[in-house]
Amino acid sequence: MKKRVLITGAAGFLGSHLCDKFISEGYKVVGMDNLITGDLKNIDHLFKLEDFEFYNHDVTTFVHVAGKIDYILHFASPASPIDYLKIPIQTLKVSSLGTHNLLGLAKEKKARILIASTSEVYGDPLVHPQSEEYYGNVSTIGPRGVYDEAKRFQESITMAYHRFHGLETRIARIFNTYGPRMRLNDGRVIPAFIGQALRGEDLTVFGDGMQTRSFCYVDDQVEGLYSLLLSDYSLPVNIGNPDEITILDFAKEIIKLTGTNQKIVFKPLPQDDPLQREPDITKAREILGWEPKVGREEGMKKTYEYFKGLTEEELFKSEHKDFSKHIRH
Repeated sequence: MKKRVLITGAAGFLGSHLCDKFISEGYKVVGMDNLITGDLKNIDHLFKLEDFEFYNHDVTTFVHVAGKIDYILHFASPASPIDYLKIPIQTLKVSSLGTHNLLGLAKEKKARILIASTSEVYGDPLVHPQSEEYYGNVSTIGPRGVYDEAKRFQESITMAYHRFHGLETRIARIFNTYGPRMRLNDGRVIPAFIGQALRGEDLTVFGDGMQTRSFCYVDDQVEGLYSLLLSDYSLPVNIGNPDEITILDFAKEIIKLTGTNQKIVFKPLPQDDPLQREPDITKAREILGWEPKVGREEGMKKTYEYFKGLTEEELFKSEHKDFSKHIRH
């Protein structure tokens, strides 16, 4: 019999690519998403498949899925600054109450669960590059704390279930990931720069542009997550690309890639914005036998081709949805 996997956040950027991966590997996939930030167009091609089913559900409420489940991947969470600053309560709840619900479901089903943590648990790091042993530099009450601390709690409760209940758990600390199906105006640097270039706008760089990021192409990220799920390692593992670049240099790369002649304009750096971000992937290499294969030049070409295929309406529409009906205080 085919194994069955539940993927939360299935209509999101990473979640939808994970659905594709598990379908291609011969699994039955149950996708779950409340569509606050996800989009059904990301998984529209899967609805015709016998091995795919979808639940429109909020995991912060009780989660029930009938039948056997072998694996759970918890990827339901706002993941961009625009989202988690606009819906802070929901962001906190999905990684706390939502994670609690899914850990309970994993315990009931005797399933292995992988939770999507983030490099944001390191905050604005005082150690570079960031290894899994670094405890982080995070402001609990800053505007980014709703995301950072939610993910830190998520890791804690996951390890509590692992140690107290003997639950099979995996924790992925995901670094900046990019590729097709990213939302154009979600506040993250790659879609923001590409969107500005395609609209003929100047590229906005915050601070002096000397802050760094390390970008991992989505295909590499998915392979790393898949390898981690099937491994025997229960402690956190960094999954990302250690090829570090300054934001200013990256903006120049975007201008070259798009063939545009936009200027670069500078704005004040947002509060608690990390100044350095580079994963130490020693554990991923040694434990999973994984490392990224897609270089930034190749990955950005694929990503740019995806965004060039958007309609004019998609290119110019505002990303500022009315979230009010979704928020439960």
